[in-house]
Amino acid sequence: MGKLSRVNQTAASDFLLLGLSEQPEQQPLLFGIFLGMYLVTMVGNLLIILAISSAPHLHTPMYFFLANLSFTDACFTSASIPKMLANIHTQSQAISYSGCLTQLYFLLVFGGLDNCLLAVMAYDRYVAICQPLQYSTAMSPQLCALMLAMCWLLTNCPALMHTLLLTRVAFCAQRAIPHFYCDPSALLKLACSDTRINKLMIIAMGLAFLTVPLTLIVFSYVRISWAVLGISSPGGRCKAFSTCGSHLTVVLLFYGSLMGVYLLPPSSYSTERESRAAILYMVIIPMLNPFIYSLRNRDMKEALGKLFGSGKTFFLPWL
Repeated sequence: MGKLSRVNQTAASDFLLLGLSEQPEQQPLLFGIFLGMYLVTMVGNLLIILAISSAPHLHTPMYFFLANLSFTDACFTSASIPKMLANIHTQSQAISYSGCLTQLYFLLVFGGLDNCLLAVMAYDRYVAICQPLQYSTAMSPQLCALMLAMCWLLTNCPALMHTLLLTRVAFCAQRAIPHFYCDPSALLKLACSDTRINKLMIIAMGLAFLTVPLTLIVFSYVRISWAVLGISSPGGRCKAFSTCGSHLTVVLLFYGSLMGVYLLPPSSYSTERESRAAILYMVIIPMLNPFIYSLRNRDMKEALGKLFGSGKTFFLPWL
């Protein structure tokens, strides 16, 4: 019986990513759509990074974290979409055991980093609006670099621990994952060994990566709103709120998509809805972020125009 059980288990065989659709006639359309979105995501975020790095007047804490957010978004999308495109192109659903764990690690790292950076950016806006006289000290280059290093440390350690814990899990012969990426919860459903520690780790990471950053963001914006409402000039209030508009839009989109899946009752939970939400926060939001942060930001639009040497007419007709 013990030998038969081991035959039905595997520690290092391939998994199958079922993707978004198993209908062959839909694969070319999916390939075209996601390839287009991936290219727009990479180009848009790369332009944000280049524009910020090439414009000295954008070398401020707000744009320093925005450049890192663009880098994180590009990496977050790259952790899953290229493999999905390759599988569609080769008409294969396979992903190796090591490839699945590697993808999972990077998804956890860059997904957690997205959360941390959004929280740090909210803190930056809080200090700029509520404590303007202390801004240069509270957001000095050294402290900004330290906060970024802490974000990397706080996301890498749990992600690495969770990935290493998965290497101790034995998987059954059924290896089909009903997603386009290696979802940790879906992986644990394929396990034939005890996964209680892994499930506790998922809960702990959810609290660390979602609840704590979101709490800091809400606290920052409550203080910001209180300070802005105290400004007597309507123009001053609008100017203060406008500096937060882009960031707040991204926060609402990102956390709204996550809450739409993970905070709904289990009875209404479905793999299909989880996949749709994953597309939203893994693909669509990283693609929209460059537009959100540039379309309503005159400094970013000018920097992008100068980057292409096009003034205000060729590349950026909306200026």
